[in-house]
Amino acid sequence: MEAKVYDKNAKAVSSVSLPENLFGLHWNSDLVHQVATSLESSKRKAIAHTKDRSEVRGGGKKPWQQKGTGRARHGSTRSPIWVGGGITHGPRNEKNFERKISKKMKAKAFFTLLSRKFKDGEVLFVDSIGMTEPKTKNAIALMKGFAGIKGFETLVSKRNNSAIVALSTKNKDVERAMGNLGNFEVVETRNLHPLALLKYKYVVIENPSVSIDLLPGKNYFGGPARLASESVAGREKKAPTTPKASKSKAKKVTASKK
Repeated sequence: MEAKVYDKNAKAVSSVSLPENLFGLHWNSDLVHQVATSLESSKRKAIAHTKDRSEVRGGGKKPWQQKGTGRARHGSTRSPIWVGGGITHGPRNEKNFERKISKKMKAKAFFTLLSRKFKDGEVLFVDSIGMTEPKTKNAIALMKGFAGIKGFETLVSKRNNSAIVALSTKNKDVERAMGNLGNFEVVETRNLHPLALLKYKYVVIENPSVSIDLLPGKNYFGGPARLASESVAGREKKAPTTPKASKSKAKKVTASKK
């Protein structure tokens, strides 16, 4: 798989060879949905909290005597059936929403999304995004130049969640220049994750020859070829081995022969 690499002037200067097992995966909506919902749930913080009858104020005295009044018996005015009492089965801030997913599932979902974006023409490879001055106008001019490339016409005009820029190394000048642009986000390539690919329409990858090796999960996830070999190896049946006769059984057999 080949892809064009552009310079700052939006001109194709070279090409990069992309691994088939990272940029050529088939779409798997079930896996992507499972990983995305798990990551979102793990990020969730339990904020809503209601007080039960042991936490609300008051209720220390028995409202009235147990017998003789003709009314129902009550031990506290802070019972859930009283006005101002505790809440039954309400949300609590100690609830844990974390959901665990395996590293292989997360890696495969990431490269599945990356393959889908590459197939749809939403991945742009740039040789360098270095800036002489960390100014917003320079970042806008740079992105407007990239918007002239076919398939990336809405790179600047899209108001929300336009593109995520993946840098091969940390660059504070680029981060400061794009800090005021709400429709862009700048991260290091090693910090990319599935939720970022779902949030932004375009992916701009700097220095692809280096960035591809820095993609998260690349070393852990070997692609379809590796998975196929593992599955075949797992199906191979081992030759049945004859169980060794114990010494006690061997002695019994020899004794019977005598």
